[in-house]
Amino acid sequence: MTRKTHPVAALYAQEYEAGQLSRREFLSRATMLGVSATAAYSMIGLTMPAPAHAQAMRGGTLRVNMETKALKDPRLWDWTEYANFCRGWLDYLTQFNRDGTVTGALCESWEANEDATQYTLHLRQGVSWNNGDPFTASDVAFNLERWADSTVEGNSMATRVGALQDADTNQLAEGAVVVVDDHTLQLNLQRPDIAIMAALSDYPAALVHTSYTGGDPSENPVGTGAYLPVHNEVGVLQVLERNPDHDYWREGGWLDRIEFIDLGTDMAAVLASADAEDIDLTYRTDSDYVAAFDSIGWTSTEAVTANTLAVRFNQNSAPFDNRDVRRALQMAVDNSTILQLGIGGLGLLGENHHVCPIHPEYAELPPLQADPEGAMALLSEAGHADTVFELISLDTEWQSNTCSAVAAQMRDAGMTVERRIMPGATFWNGWTEYPFSATEWGPRPLGVQVLALAYKSGVPWNESGFANAEFDALLDQAMAVADADARREIMTRIQQIMQEEGVMIQPYWRSVFNHSNGRFANVDVHPFYEIAVHDIHMIG
Repeated sequence: MTRKTHPVAALYAQEYEAGQLSRREFLSRATMLGVSATAAYSMIGLTMPAPAHAQAMRGGTLRVNMETKALKDPRLWDWTEYANFCRGWLDYLTQFNRDGTVTGALCESWEANEDATQYTLHLRQGVSWNNGDPFTASDVAFNLERWADSTVEGNSMATRVGALQDADTNQLAEGAVVVVDDHTLQLNLQRPDIAIMAALSDYPAALVHTSYTGGDPSENPVGTGAYLPVHNEVGVLQVLERNPDHDYWREGGWLDRIEFIDLGTDMAAVLASADAEDIDLTYRTDSDYVAAFDSIGWTSTEAVTANTLAVRFNQNSAPFDNRDVRRALQMAVDNSTILQLGIGGLGLLGENHHVCPIHPEYAELPPLQADPEGAMALLSEAGHADTVFELISLDTEWQSNTCSAVAAQMRDAGMTVERRIMPGATFWNGWTEYPFSATEWGPRPLGVQVLALAYKSGVPWNESGFANAEFDALLDQAMAVADADARREIMTRIQQIMQEEGVMIQPYWRSVFNHSNGRFANVDVHPFYEIAVHDIHMIG
């Protein structure tokens, strides 16, 4: 079957040839419109590179250090560690790759109409669940209905598929999902959304079987993946083993066993474990430990990402309901200094608007200038010169260092700041409620995606309490524009609003790293710390 290439993808190819787009930008934009990665490469005269890895061999055990969390309904997941364990048996419709492309997984291909209001999804055939049931379009419709239900507290997937929602019922709109046949669905959106296929690769979008009724998915692990959970001890160890009774739908599932070992957040403990040969792979290596892991002979990989730390103000809590207070605290901080002190300069400078230079619609604004004297004057005018500000952070070293550097600059400006450093088990219990705290945000392929997840009025992950009608309207407008250059014109004002309203101090964009002992292939760090459990194999 020959599928029509989206007209905007051809425009992107012309912009690439004219030197207006990087290869990464072109690939990211084209694949989200349904162009396959192979076709996207060919549109610009290139051949898609084949992975240069050693011949895969079956068998072996991989030991990864990673925090192990108490499992819950995937649509409620708020951290990638949940997904890395459950990826053993739960698959996704699409995949966000290291090169910026979004490609098909259980959804083999898709097409979008010109205004991004209708998508046709072609599902992979010959796939079965591990209980023997065939994987069909009805299974996907079941998941879309679950995802679109924003009456479920904490369901962030409702934000990602909001264009399929009925605004009155806050559930899936009638006719929004049409099962055409066993392997074809049509999505009829209530408004344009150029990001929806990328959103279906996000970690809470794991596909569950129609028998799933909520709770811990490992208790009845029906999935399409090659592994099964055999041990789930939160805070200690989670284990996957290859399922000998299930034929995986693609090449993969090479390992016999994968162990996720919880060593906490202290990178010194992880380093000691690596040096003692008790683990094979780090889930992540914090920037201030990269050299230390290099020194023990481990192999590092790096990805430049839109991963960041948002030191945000909760506008539902006084005095952060006062814009002048928020702006004053921003003005006291020099982001370039925090980039150096927080993560040793291993990243890009942030601009307090949560849109990264690697996002295709990023708009360049005038550089920010720190003004400690002006900051204190503005704070005094707002009546908060003597207010004590408490800044809360995780005990993870790079986050703690970053927040301590922010606090030091505020103190240098004349402000009174206290620090509270919390372990993850405590911090995440109330992360959306703290008045002044820092949260790590993972990358998404498009800038509009993270803005919709984190800053649109009333969405579950809006920890800043930011609510701005102009911002919301412009964001909806931007989500309807497939041409990234045209979307950038809208994004200019969106980014300005974020800065003017003093939503957060966002000092940098992090490069991310991991390390391995060299015994396994396909363990390169992913921008979102995804562990490719089905692709990893031992090197013979």
